[in-house]
Amino acid sequence: MLVGAAELEGMLGSADTVVIDVRDFGEYSSGHIPGAVNLDLFAYHWADTSARGIEAFNEQTVQMFTHCGVAGRKAVFYDDGSGMVAPRGVWLLEYLSHGDAQMLDGGFRGWTAGGRPSEAGTNPFDPRPFEGRPDPDLLAGFGYIRDNLGRLTLIDARSPGEFDGSVVRAARGGHMPGAENIEYRLNMSDDGTFLPREKIRGLYRAPLDAEIVAYCQGAYRAANTYVALKSAGYSNVRVYLGSWGEWGNRAGLPVDGPVSASS
Repeated sequence: MLVGAAELEGMLGSADTVVIDVRDFGEYSSGHIPGAVNLDLFAYHWADTSARGIEAFNEQTVQMFTHCGVAGRKAVFYDDGSGMVAPRGVWLLEYLSHGDAQMLDGGFRGWTAGGRPSEAGTNPFDPRPFEGRPDPDLLAGFGYIRDNLGRLTLIDARSPGEFDGSVVRAARGGHMPGAENIEYRLNMSDDGTFLPREKIRGLYRAPLDAEIVAYCQGAYRAANTYVALKSAGYSNVRVYLGSWGEWGNRAGLPVDGPVSASS
């Protein structure tokens, strides 16, 4: 799930590996890991986890990764520094049963800090048909969470202000009932790499087989939490695809903390 810079450098040029830079095009074109293609994954939001919404999400995500040429190849994602975008790529491919998705631990900052090569310009995609079999055990929708509140371990990966409702980014502020706020940044070391598994386990303090659902605003920071937990040995982790962008805007779903007057 995590790959170091030295190991990734040894993979460059292999036909069996596709390196995917998930930063925006401006950042990518000014300098990237040699051979990497660009997929601005932060632009790919989704806030409808109705049955039809998830079906459409599956279809479009399979098309996206078909274009990237991930079928039959190791896929390695990276962002600026192991933030919240590269982990989303890993989670998406695991959800689609790809089987060999990793991210660069430390990101592009760590890559360049180590004096490793980069190049400017762009690289073409090599599209390959990708079947993409969704694994429902890795994604949660609003209905699943609503129907299982009380037994799920809910992790809110947002900032403390978003969690307590003092920062509002939806029709309603606050958090899901029973959720614990562990901001995604706490998963990281100062150098942008993930904490060792022992520290991650100490941070979350949950049984390794607990059913955990991570959420944030748009399922990016939550994907960071997903990677941290899975790397630390947690076996039953889902990401709430719609996250607060859906839950906070969907009337009738329960909220703890401040809510707007219109709610």
